[in-house]
Amino acid sequence: MSLSNARAAYVGNSVSTASPARLLVMLVERLELDVERALQAQTTQDWAEAHRNLLHAQEIVVELASSLKPELISGGNELAMLYEFLRVRLVMANIKRDPDITRQALTIARGVSEMWRLAALAAAV
Repeated sequence: MSLSNARAAYVGNSVSTASPARLLVMLVERLELDVERALQAQTTQDWAEAHRNLLHAQEIVVELASSLKPELISGGNELAMLYEFLRVRLVMANIKRDPDITRQALTIARGVSEMWRLAALAAAV
């Protein structure tokens, strides 16, 4: 088995056996990573790589928003608005090729990621 096949099997097994809370944390961590990669690509003017990462980050935000049931959690409507704001910032960062907008999106993504990590830890206790 090659190293890439072993990694793919490990990742696949990690996802298939993860709890819903862990899956959510994995998703928001990937969001954060995508925006970090996009920012790095923008700073080196690798627009294709920045575009790819920003699009993937947008897809994650759309998934987060579509799976959110705002009526079931305190602050759910505000979180839905935050997801929409983040999505628009990611779109604008991509259209304008603007690292400053990407930095703003990264700050939000890090906050969302930290929030869900803390929520998952609290739910596990």
